[in-house]
Amino acid sequence: MSRNRETSSIKSIIDKMIDESRLKPGMTEINVKEAWVDLMGPGVAKYTRAIHLRAHVLEVKLDSSVLREELSFGKEKIVRLINEHLGKKVIKDLRLF
Repeated sequence: MSRNRETSSIKSIIDKMIDESRLKPGMTEINVKEAWVDLMGPGVAKYTRAIHLRAHVLEVKLDSSVLREELSFGKEKIVRLINEHLGKKVIKDLRLF
């Protein structure tokens, strides 16, 4: 007697569960926070106090007004880099506070 088995990786099973549940927005925000730290590096992460994703707008609170001003010049590039890092268009705008 032979069984017909469908094999799936654990990642694909977890991804499917997240897609089908209410966890997706929270997981997306976690992925965006991780992407921010990975792409911006420890120097910027050190001055980052809060990161929130609301309606495709990434809101980042920074402790340094100088850094906030510097990053504001590259907002479009930052949005593009984070979306590329995530492999999909999650962020449409970036607001720095």
